Amino acid sequence: MIRAAVFDCDGVLVDSERINNEVLADLATRAGIPTSFADSVHRYMGRSTPECVTDMENALGCPIGFDLAAEYERLTLQRQRNDLQAVPGVRDLLDRLAHTAVPVCVASSGTPDEITSRLAATGLAGYFGTHCYSASAVAHGKPAPDVFLLAAEGIGVDPADCVLIEDSPYGVQGGKAAGMTVIGYATLAAPSTLRAAGADHIVTSMAEVSTLLETMIIVAAGGLDGSAQPHP
Repeated sequence: MIRAAVFDCDGVLVDSERINNEVLADLATRAGIPTSFADSVHRYMGRSTPECVTDMENALGCPIGFDLAAEYERLTLQRQRNDLQAVPGVRDLLDRLAHTAVPVCVASSGTPDEITSRLAATGLAGYFGTHCYSASAVAHGKPAPDVFLLAAEGIGVDPADCVLIEDSPYGVQGGKAAGMTVIGYATLAAPSTLRAAGADHIVTSMAEVSTLLETMIIVAAGGLDGSAQPHP
């Protein structure tokens, strides 16, 4: 039974993935690896910046000639300060979850500063409090399960009782490896890509996520509609 909801940050809570991948494609190209926006989505979306840098350096056969990770964080934060918005419909979903006993948390490849700034900029920080977990705190980023296991431990719920909302194949793979039920949120990544990564369900809107959670989540006070009867 599903008793908690775990959210990726970029692309699921905040509409940042387009900015992130535009910046990363430009920086990878500058580093000597010609990279289009589509290439960046395919190769890097959902992974931590240090792991992306390692992959680039392995491809180049030498260190990158500038601090790509620092430049990435500086440029994305700069652009997101003015342009970042919450994903359409996610605030309504979080409001509904807030009226239940369902724990929620964030499990992201972003750094703690990136997660904090993005949630603050979009007014979503209050929904999660201290329950924001970064891949920088674990040994291995997505597609390893580490950050998802950390998140489940942090909210005190067995991973098998968690549903994860993810928009990248790396995140889907990590969630499944952790034993979670995974909803693939197909915006930039194709539905077929997320399905191939192991997603249990595919959606293209937060309204669809809400409908799925309504049928999946069991809480003492009832379902997401606040009714007295729990879902079977």
